[in-house]
Amino acid sequence: MKLIKARVRNFRSAEDTGWFEIGQLTCLVGKNEAGKTAVLSALHGVNSFTDFEYDRIRDYPRRHLVRYDERHEDGEAPVASTEWQLSAEDKRQVALKIGDGSLTSDKVAIESRFDTSRNTWTIQVDDAKVAKHLLAKHGVKGPELTKFGKVEFKNLAVEIDATPEASDALKAVRAEIATYRDGRPTLVAIDVLHKRQPKFFYTSHYDRMSGEISVVKLQDDKQHGRKVSPGDQIFLDFLEYAGTSIDELQASTRLEELKAKCQGASNDITDEIFEFWSQNDALAVNIEMAQGLKNDPPPFNSGTVVKIRINNANHKVDVPLSERSAGFVWFFSFLAQFKQMRKKAPGAVILLDEPGLTLHGKAQADLLRYIIERLLPQHQVIYSTHSPFMVPADRLEDVRVVEDVVERDERNRPVIKGTKVSADVLTVDKDTLFPLQAHLGYEVTQALFVGANTLLVEGPSDILYLQVASHALKTRKREGLDTRWTICPSGGIDKVQSFASLFSGKGINIAALCDYGSGDKSKVQRLRTSQILKSEGILVATDYTGKNESDIEDFFSPELFADVVNGAYGLKGKATLKVGDFTKEGALERQVKQAEALFNLMDSSTPEFDHFTPASWLLNNQDLLSKDTAAVNESLDRFEQAFKALNALLSPK
Repeated sequence: MKLIKARVRNFRSAEDTGWFEIGQLTCLVGKNEAGKTAVLSALHGVNSFTDFEYDRIRDYPRRHLVRYDERHEDGEAPVASTEWQLSAEDKRQVALKIGDGSLTSDKVAIESRFDTSRNTWTIQVDDAKVAKHLLAKHGVKGPELTKFGKVEFKNLAVEIDATPEASDALKAVRAEIATYRDGRPTLVAIDVLHKRQPKFFYTSHYDRMSGEISVVKLQDDKQHGRKVSPGDQIFLDFLEYAGTSIDELQASTRLEELKAKCQGASNDITDEIFEFWSQNDALAVNIEMAQGLKNDPPPFNSGTVVKIRINNANHKVDVPLSERSAGFVWFFSFLAQFKQMRKKAPGAVILLDEPGLTLHGKAQADLLRYIIERLLPQHQVIYSTHSPFMVPADRLEDVRVVEDVVERDERNRPVIKGTKVSADVLTVDKDTLFPLQAHLGYEVTQALFVGANTLLVEGPSDILYLQVASHALKTRKREGLDTRWTICPSGGIDKVQSFASLFSGKGINIAALCDYGSGDKSKVQRLRTSQILKSEGILVATDYTGKNESDIEDFFSPELFADVVNGAYGLKGKATLKVGDFTKEGALERQVKQAEALFNLMDSSTPEFDHFTPASWLLNNQDLLSKDTAAVNESLDRFEQAFKALNALLSPK
């Protein structure tokens, strides 16, 4: 059976979520207090792996609690309505009991209520086919088959009982009907499928294994029916996975054997973690068992005490589990629970409430990969998150948005609609969508401009100048910019470090060609010593112009740059820029800054100077660089020097 649809009502903030589809993976995205936990908890109660049950006082919407009986005249409010797809094996098992073709639909619906004894199943069974199956199975023939083949199933038992000389075959039919619960084929099918219905396994980011356990206290709690803490219960799950138990720990006289079992289970879980854990591969989980000492705090001062410690091989130190990063502890605890659950309830639906909340963003991506690669092949997984790194960007059809809806009436008073779940992202507010938008933005920025070899420049005009100069050089059979470089605008030297930090670790070769102005010396030095980029991969314009300050426009000789600006803005007559305007005493050293200053002195009919217009004009008038003049050659020489330095940073072809 596979869960395909759900609807939650009358549960905490979820007065009616509406129906929402569920796939092999379902990601519930929403902001805090939207009701994601309520949805998962309601599903948990459908067929819990643990002893979780709905509680009317705790779980029914508090603002309606005093009117419970008025709102539900039949006595019990529905909580979770679910629809399930039957597998071929499900149908085969039903057919073994009531015959092939007896199920007329491969879907069943289950409605769970606060009183779970009153849960209702909706299942479609063809009673006539069940009757035909029974008659054929037991070999009813001749006149009896002719007579009873026309009898409706609901009357079959009564008619057989009223037949004084019924054959043994007919009596066998009657005997089998007597095994049906209440004599109803539908209930037989429900009984078969109920045993096959997957359990729901729920865990939250708060559920972490205890780092120190008193075996005596834990055994005593179990014997006297006291509630075991979640952390201790995870430890019990771990023991069962290791092939031992709390009773064996208490009674054993061979501590080393038990320690070996626990260490083996710990190693197995740790090995699996490190297939997906990219944060630190020098960690190991150690299990220590000893007798409590009288000066230890109770209850750890007597009997067998188990301590779980994390060893860090890099720092040659081990610390108690409780002092290790919460993210690693949660991951280890989850796997301990999951591995034991899988032994008891294979195929369970896994409900994860804010999994990996304390994990670093990269580790959350590792966890998502674990969910997809390890859990999905055998389990449906429904999890909630408000982290961008837990959104499956390549499976957006599996994302459901959760929102606590409050509308306004005609007098602008709030009308509480409660938690709603929807696949329509256009109907929810921007805060709800933030994790989805943030992750999509992160993914897009990686794909839009970034390549395996990325050259960072200041802005779009730099890209055009580099492309035009590279084309002109290659036309002359000289060295242009290697096509393996992807040119990406970063917004200036101040943004280079942020960009490199964002994409480092992605296997991207990053270089930067930066403008250089007064005050940039310390910034360049900081970049070169930060080790985020290779120092030789940080090129500045002054390396090729011989000036103290330079932009990429200074690669052009003053004469050529003046021609580009004049052509771009159609300057004529007295407004025409000349070489002397850029070389005269008092001119600003950076040609683009001098151009801006000159434009500020022109009359209002002249457009305002900007960086992009000259670059765009040159792109459309590349024949300017085809001339064999000193001004052009001088300019292309500078570009070629830069291209050679950049190309040297690439791996050999």
